[in-house]
Amino acid sequence: MSGSAKKELKLIIIGAALFALAFAASKLFPDLPWYVTALIFLVPYIVAGGEVLLEAAHGIKNGQLLDENFLMSVASLGAFAIGEQPEAVLVMLLYRLGELLQSIAVGKSRASVSALIDICPESVNLETENGVEEVSPEEVQIGDIFVVRAGERVPLDGTVVVGSSSVNTAAITGESLPVDVAQGDAVISGSINTSGVLRVRADREYADSTAARMLDLIEGAAANKSKSEKFITRFARIYTPVVVALAVLLAIVPPLFFGGEWKEHIYRALNFLVISCPCALVISVPLTFFGGIGAASKNGILVKGSNCFEALSKCGTVVFDKTGTLTKGSFHIARIVPAAGVSELELMYKAAAVERHSTHPLAECVTGAYELGGYASPLPAAENCVERVGFGVSALIEGKLVRAGNERLMAEAGVVPDKSENASTVIYVCENDRYLGRLEIEDEIKPGSASAVARLKNELGIGSVMLTGDRRPIAEGIAEKLALDDVFAELLPEDKVESLESIMAETAKGKTVAYVGDGINDAPVIARADIGFAMGALGSDAAIEAADIVLTDDNIERVPLAVRIAKRTVGIAWQNIILALAVKLAVMLLGALGYAEMWMAIVADVGVCLAAVLNAMRAMRVGRAS
Repeated sequence: MSGSAKKELKLIIIGAALFALAFAASKLFPDLPWYVTALIFLVPYIVAGGEVLLEAAHGIKNGQLLDENFLMSVASLGAFAIGEQPEAVLVMLLYRLGELLQSIAVGKSRASVSALIDICPESVNLETENGVEEVSPEEVQIGDIFVVRAGERVPLDGTVVVGSSSVNTAAITGESLPVDVAQGDAVISGSINTSGVLRVRADREYADSTAARMLDLIEGAAANKSKSEKFITRFARIYTPVVVALAVLLAIVPPLFFGGEWKEHIYRALNFLVISCPCALVISVPLTFFGGIGAASKNGILVKGSNCFEALSKCGTVVFDKTGTLTKGSFHIARIVPAAGVSELELMYKAAAVERHSTHPLAECVTGAYELGGYASPLPAAENCVERVGFGVSALIEGKLVRAGNERLMAEAGVVPDKSENASTVIYVCENDRYLGRLEIEDEIKPGSASAVARLKNELGIGSVMLTGDRRPIAEGIAEKLALDDVFAELLPEDKVESLESIMAETAKGKTVAYVGDGINDAPVIARADIGFAMGALGSDAAIEAADIVLTDDNIERVPLAVRIAKRTVGIAWQNIILALAVKLAVMLLGALGYAEMWMAIVADVGVCLAAVLNAMRAMRVGRAS
């Protein structure tokens, strides 16, 4: 418990003790003059409610007339004026107790979230000419060397130059398993060095570091309010003046026009004011979204605002990019199919000899497979290398023209290749007019892709679609393996936005469409979607600017987790809205009809507020991605 909370509790205890003494005195000496009784109860009233009265006066001075301090002051002073001094003191005590319990609950929630994002060290152990000195992270320049000891957080993104260790990246990526790093490996700011000493070269300045970007995203999320939060803000502005006006009418209309007793109806009006405080709504709904954003960040999901959560909770379709999102984006040769009379060695020898002069990812896959595949023959020199986009590459190898590419390149050579029946990217190879065979290359599906799609469909009822520029047979093969609902293939970059818009047009009314991309080439599509996900994109300015939600690593299973957190968070927010409004309206009606005393009103108000705050804290308790 904080120092201010302990002070508050001490005042409540003293006030309660003085109230007990005053109440006992009023019962032991019932014939005391009314002003003596009032003075006896005034002491505990000032102890318990003095601060509330001062806050109310301060609010009046600053033009903030209709806040909860003002309402509570008017109600309790009014009770004093009509001779209900014990109830006035009891109301103030209960109110202060409720505020204390509420502040403790909110404080614990905020402390839990703050712990999640407390990832930026205040100093860096920088190597200088005078040895290692502690400096602020903002002073470190790109290329500087800093030291990270065991148990310390990595302050800046960098590359290990000396040392080896394991780093815990849970605060950034949500992954609990440590990652082994050694010389040449990258480390990200915010992660914890669990063992050994690392000397690290700074690759980014502090403002551009992963940890700083995360903090900017999380802190900026508060500015992007959801419709629910905006509704509560507007509601409170209209609601409070209306209930004050109704309380005034309740106090004066029945006595003036219907012969009611002034004391009784003033008391009812004061009850009405006590009940009317909308604190349960004003506090619990933003706290719910704050907790949800904290739970998401704990799992490596950075949400730019509660408005993104609300849109994601209505998601009907998730559209995925293929390469780098559903698949690893790292190619491997799945099958080597030599032509009749050609050996595997000859096919790989000629293919690697010509492909090593290309920088295309498929070419790098072929040369890498040759170098690592145990083929002993050194690759020959190549002459007159020509690479043609959309066809392939050709070169003179040992005096013969070797071509490696697609069917169109083979057709130019007058060669008819044997077709593959597999959903693979195929490189055909020929030497002059002699067909040598084919290499079938595949992009490996990420381990979590099938699970993520299944969770979206089976647990959340959300459809999955894939957009890709790859050939239709390959795209359809991957779509079949992942059980996707639809696939759009052979798309140019500009076609992806058009395809996404057609999906959005066909989506049911009231449902949103999310797009998940690798955050580098997909910025236009990410920006166009109702909710844009950027995967593993903390280093990409375009992705962070375009995306609504940033996944700190390439774990595709965080997508259904993000949807689940969003649905849970929005559901809890609406539970609090309905609970608070229902209980308040019921007790307000009872108070107006004279069936609820003032202490009952304050218990109902405090009880609802505490229930709503505790319910809001549930938004933080969401399991990690598997």
